[in-house]
Amino acid sequence: MSHYLYLVRHGEHQDAEHGLRDGKLSERGKRQAMLIADRLGGVPFDTVSHSPLEAPSETARIMHERLPSMAPKPSTLLFDCVPSGPTPDMPTAYKSFFGGVTEEELAAGQAQMDDAVAEWFTPSMDDRHDLLITHNAVIAWFVREVFQAPAWRWMGTNVAHTGLTIIRVRSAKPGELVTLNDLAHLPVELRTGLPVHQPI
Repeated sequence: MSHYLYLVRHGEHQDAEHGLRDGKLSERGKRQAMLIADRLGGVPFDTVSHSPLEAPSETARIMHERLPSMAPKPSTLLFDCVPSGPTPDMPTAYKSFFGGVTEEELAAGQAQMDDAVAEWFTPSMDDRHDLLITHNAVIAWFVREVFQAPAWRWMGTNVAHTGLTIIRVRSAKPGELVTLNDLAHLPVELRTGLPVHQPI
C-alpha cells in the first residue's frame, strides 16, 4: 500500500513582488487556488493540512469552497522556515543567503522539518492521500528527503505558486518523487513564483 503526499505551494500573494514572504492572495493567487482545486477534485484526501500563515490559509479556504468535502486544518509543521544552515559541502554561491538568518531560526527550522518528516513520511497500511498546502522551502526539504540528499540540497529546488509535487511513501522501498512542480493546471500567465535566474 502507498502513502501519497500532495504538496502544493500557496498562491501568489499581493506583496510577493516586494519581497515579503506572506500576505493576502493577489487576484492571480486566487485564480491559482481555484485551478489547483479543480485539478485535485477527484483525489480522495484523507487529510488536508496547511501552514497557518495568511497566503496558504487563504489558498486552503478557496480550495475548500470548491471542494466542500475537504476539511483543511492548520499545522505549525508547515510554517515557512529555513530547514538547514550552511555546511562544509555546500556550494559557496549559497552562503550569502544565510547572512540575516539567526542560529535560533536555523535550530527552529531544523526541528520543525524533523517533526514534519516524522509526521508525514510514514508508510500506511492502506492507500492514503494527504494534501499539504505550504511553502517553497518545506516542499524543497521534502523532495530532498526523498533522495536522502545532503542537507543544503533543498536550496536547489524551486516550485511555482500552486505547483503540484507528489511524493509516494512506501514501507518496503525508498520514497518516490512522482511529480515535481507540475503546472498543467495553470495557463502560462498564471505561472508565478519561480526565480528569474538561478543562484548558481
